[in-house]
Order: sequence, then structure tokens, then C-alpha cells
Amino acid sequence: MSLILDNIDYIVGGASHMSGVSLELEPGSFNVLLGRTLAGKTTLMRLIAGLDVPTRGRIWMDGKEVTGRSVRRRNVSMVYQQFINYPGLTVYDNIASPLKLAKVARPEIDRRVRGVAEMLHIEHLLDRLPLELSGGQQQRTAMGRALAKDADVILFDEPLVNLDYKLREEFREELRSVFSERNCIAVYATTEPTEALALGGNTAVIHEGRLLQYGRTEEVYHRPHDILTAELFSEPPINIVSGDVSSDAVSLDNTGFFPVGDDLRGLAPGTYRFGVRASHISLVPQSKSDVELTMTVDLAEISGSETFLHVHNELFHMTAHLKGIHDFGVDVPVTLYIPTHKVYVFDREGRVVHIPAHLRGS
Repeated sequence: MSLILDNIDYIVGGASHMSGVSLELEPGSFNVLLGRTLAGKTTLMRLIAGLDVPTRGRIWMDGKEVTGRSVRRRNVSMVYQQFINYPGLTVYDNIASPLKLAKVARPEIDRRVRGVAEMLHIEHLLDRLPLELSGGQQQRTAMGRALAKDADVILFDEPLVNLDYKLREEFREELRSVFSERNCIAVYATTEPTEALALGGNTAVIHEGRLLQYGRTEEVYHRPHDILTAELFSEPPINIVSGDVSSDAVSLDNTGFFPVGDDLRGLAPGTYRFGVRASHISLVPQSKSDVELTMTVDLAEISGSETFLHVHNELFHMTAHLKGIHDFGVDVPVTLYIPTHKVYVFDREGRVVHIPAHLRGS
């Protein structure tokens, strides 16, 4: 079962919600749609499901065009962020409901329901009603209904957003395990780069109804095609600083200077934009080539065992993602170090022209 979207546009009331999206998803693949709220992730899922019809372009499933085919004539399941279950039905009957509608034989219904329930660790809850369950158990029930249908395509529209952190981690592990054993196509929408990385598989970065980049999740993360993809696939967003390259040196907004070195020697002299991930910035130098920056603290945001340090100087702002708890006062000076061998370089149009050397062969 393959899924192909061919140059899809979706226009409502003169406003473009999807523009020129072409995407090919392979059988058995797990695919993440990554983008900010209102980027078009749900719209794309509705088009795949047949809930909406594209204004232009075509959709193919398993080699057959389904562009105008209704949702009832597509073997697709969808799981939403809300816990959508039938309150008057038991967990067993909730999971069995699409199979009963499809007039599947009773023994086969029982086999599928119990198999899915065991897979999701809710086999002991089959006789309960949804309101007797925790949030995580309710979401497992909703997922069970989608999985029991044995659909060719299963769509997950931010299904874990209403769960606490621990439950979300458990679900991610379970999802990877579940789909490693199935040959269907999974499409999972999220706004969180860390969740995309945790899920693995492939990632499509979506922004304002456009597909920016698609590929293996780690490849898209490490080798973004442009600044926007790098910013969207980074939490916090990748730091971008303007600068100039000469024949022998690099300057970051006339603040930080470092030699061109062998790694950047192929860049033509000129003005560029340099990107450094927040997690690569440190309070102490990691190598002799690190560039030193004196900044002023805006905020030290402590989150668990990590600190997000927001700083500025006269020319730009930056965020450092530091391990451990660091209690900096506001407006105090701080020295930060950037590893020059981990810097991305983009041209004036925002296209990547240099990827750190240690990532090129990965």
C-alpha cells in the first residue's frame, strides 16, 4: 500500500490552505508531519482521509487514484487529540465498532479486538466504560479502534498533546513497536521537534500549507535545506546570526571572530547567515576553535534539570540550552562559547550552503 500526493492545492474562500504539496509515502512507513499550529497538518490529513477534496492535484493509494473518493470508500483510520470514544459503549465495543459497521464476522472481531487490546495493554479494561478510565487509557481505546480496523493508512492528529509527559513517552515507545509489526502507512502530526526526533521514521516539515522538506527524520534534522526548516526543526529554534566571510576569517556581526579554517575554506567571501543550535552553545570552551561571545542575560528559564538561557548583545539575541540548573540574574554579563565546527551557513536567500563536516557522512 503506497500513498502519493501529486501537486496538491486546497483553496477555501480564495485563501490557500495547501499549495503545491507533492509527497510519496512508502508501504509500512512511519511519517511525521512537523509544523507550527495552523501550518496545514490537519488539512493535509483531511485530504488524505477523503474528508476534503483538493482544489487541484491528485491523490493515489495503492496505484489507484482516489482524489474524489469519499472517506467511506477509503480504508483509512484517524485518531484525534481529543479522547473520542462512545461513552455508552464498553472499551470492547468501542474498539469493535468500525468492524461491526463493516460487517466483519464475529469471531474475527473478537480476535482483532483482543489482539489490539493486548498490544496496547488494556486487555483488562475491555468491560469498562470510557468514563471509568484515565486519560491515557481513553486514548489507548481510541487508538485501539483505529488499529483494529486494519486500515491501509492511519492518521494521528497530535494524539498525545493532552497527556502528561510520562504518558507521552510511553505512547511513543508503544507506537514505534506497534508499527514495526504492521504494513500500513502511519502519518503522525506534531508541533514539537523533540517528538518528531523521538518517533523517528520520516519527517515532512510543513509551513503555511507548503512542504519544505521530507526525508528520514535524522537527515532532515541534521541537513535542513534552508533556514526555515532548521528553525522549525529545532527546539528552541536554531540561533541565526548574520556575518561575513573573508579570505581568512569569519565575523559574526562584528562581534565574534574566528579563522575560516579548512572546514569553511570553500565559501566565497561575502555576507552569510550563520546557524548554531542552542544545545551546542556552552559556558566553557569545548575546543580551541570555539568562538567566545560576551552577552547579557535576559532570562534563565529552568526546566527540570535543564536551563534555557536567553541572552543578547547590541546586535542580536541568542538562546543556549544548557544541561543542569544555572541561576543567572537578569542583565548580568555571561560568556558563551560556540563550536565553529558545528555551525551551519546559509546564503542571503536562506538556502543552506554549508553543513557541519561531522554530519556530512551520517
